[in-house]
Amino acid sequence: MKKIAILGSTGSIGTQTLDIVRNNARELEVVALAAGSNVELMEAQIREFHPQVAVMWSEEAAAQLRIRVADCPVRVLQGMEGLLEIAVLPQAEVLVTAIVGMIGIRPTIAAIRAGKDIALANKETLVCAGHIIMPLARECGVSILPVDSEHSAIFQSLNGEPAGRISRILLTASGGPFRGRTREQLAGVQVEDALKHPNWAMGRKITIDSSTLVNKGLEVMEAKWLFDVEPEQIQVVVHPQSIIHSMVEYIDGAVIAQLGVPDMKLPIQYALFYPDRKVMRDNRVDFFKLGSVTFEEPEMETFYGLKLAYQALKQGGSMPTVYNAANEKAVALFLERKIGYLQIPELIQRCMEHHELTENPNVEEILAAEQSVYDYIKELI
Repeated sequence: MKKIAILGSTGSIGTQTLDIVRNNARELEVVALAAGSNVELMEAQIREFHPQVAVMWSEEAAAQLRIRVADCPVRVLQGMEGLLEIAVLPQAEVLVTAIVGMIGIRPTIAAIRAGKDIALANKETLVCAGHIIMPLARECGVSILPVDSEHSAIFQSLNGEPAGRISRILLTASGGPFRGRTREQLAGVQVEDALKHPNWAMGRKITIDSSTLVNKGLEVMEAKWLFDVEPEQIQVVVHPQSIIHSMVEYIDGAVIAQLGVPDMKLPIQYALFYPDRKVMRDNRVDFFKLGSVTFEEPEMETFYGLKLAYQALKQGGSMPTVYNAANEKAVALFLERKIGYLQIPELIQRCMEHHELTENPNVEEILAAEQSVYDYIKELI
């Protein structure tokens, strides 16, 4: 019985992780859950999965939850202190980091130091602190198991191959709902338009990121750290059908790809049971129905958030943090209808141009860079 803790249990990845647990109840046990503010769903999860510890981000949400689950044998904690306690919980073997934002960095570091394997779905952890996380994981003998479908595909395509044989990583992208449009055609995009992803069902923030290709930029940054490659070795390939989740080209020209239906449960389950594979029902590609797959170059002038990601990655230091934080705030403002769609990459660019680079930031400097971006955007908007 593998025991897991989940940060972000009420979000898209968290709820799908619990679906995997539900379907593998004899082999997986949930010992801790953490969420932001969805008290009602957290109560339901506690009553079904019986964790020992539950965490809510706000004190108010934690207080409400304590009242609602007073009849359950669960300790209810709050805030960063609670996340850090879950991260090092002795009973947990794997920490699923599905929480959104840079609040996931400190718990991930704590879990690695405590010897926990990480099922990684929190992008910010590697985007902003990859230079800290990956050396620490190697030092502690901990596995970082990617949950993103693209990184899981690369991880699977690398299985059994010796190190140093990669020529290129071919990171696939659906192209989002606005593939093929010009920048002029994007000027009037509304929130509802950007939330209509053609293939994937995801949370609101990541769906907007997919439409701007910023999500792919963040994945480029993650891939650099996960697979120890240079930015020039990562090529984004637009693949509208989302059947090939990513590919690895080797030094001899061979290309290994991982294919599957666009369903996040597959990479989640693979991470939880690695190196084993378990049966998953109703999760098959019908190649006859599919008929064909196509590929395109990404339009990096129109969707220049992706171009800025490569720039931030090459500059390194604190710049990826600035890129991530600026996008996070810009997307929030767009969802609140306070800025237009095309202002998302504009704000990222302005923040990057304004920032004074820190070469090798520690966690405190990473968080300070994030705050400086928020302060600067507040001045601008």
